[in-house]
Amino acid sequence: MKLAIYQVDAFAETVFKGNPAAVVPLEEWLEDELMQQIAAENNLSETAFFVKTDEGYHLRWFTPEYEIDLCGHATLASAYVIKNFVEPHAVEINFSTQKAGVLKASAKDGMYTLDFPSRMPQACEVPDKLFASLGISNAVEVLRSRDYFVVLPNEEAVRNVEPDYTLMKELDTIGVIVTAKGHEADVVSRCFYPGAGIPEDPVTGSAHSNIVPYWTEKLGKTKLFCQQLSARGGDLQCELIGDRVLMSGKCMLYLQGDIFV
Repeated sequence: MKLAIYQVDAFAETVFKGNPAAVVPLEEWLEDELMQQIAAENNLSETAFFVKTDEGYHLRWFTPEYEIDLCGHATLASAYVIKNFVEPHAVEINFSTQKAGVLKASAKDGMYTLDFPSRMPQACEVPDKLFASLGISNAVEVLRSRDYFVVLPNEEAVRNVEPDYTLMKELDTIGVIVTAKGHEADVVSRCFYPGAGIPEDPVTGSAHSNIVPYWTEKLGKTKLFCQQLSARGGDLQCELIGDRVLMSGKCMLYLQGDIFV
């Protein structure tokens, strides 16, 4: 079987920046085991698969280890592939998902915007190993949504986090978000997902479903320029509208080819 595959750097204006995702368009669903094997072979943080439906596209995301409930950058990359290779006249793309409901993406002038659910993190008990796993002694605040959400005092503290991934994998969640108010950006963050086989994720759209509502409340404004301070780096223009988070960024195509399975 031959399948088309695209590798796209999402939330990036040049290749080698942002977050790379593989995108595999399908005419019908493959066996879950095969999709998981393809994602493991790609060895990127996410591989997205989509199938055309009457209402839009059914979308699923796989890390190298398992299927995940929500992924921003691979959704942005999927919108890019649909707009440039499948449905060039599309302006708004509807994605149905198994675990995150209906997601929307729009394309205009080379910019792609995701419409995701807002997920305000909630108060939680601080796990014994959380601070040690980040190499810190304390935090301004610790909350949780899907991931632990650790607020640090400033941008330098976020940059200086030195995670211990072995310890972090012992936490009862797949990942940890660290965030603070930024200098040039409104908000900065870093995201770690060793529980999903991803030590540090370059740019994490799903994390901004937490980051945007939290900082909107703290900063008193609904439009935020967010930067993820990974080695590759990524910029997101975000806005909170009711219970939805809009995230905008550009994409760059790195690879186009075929896989044989």
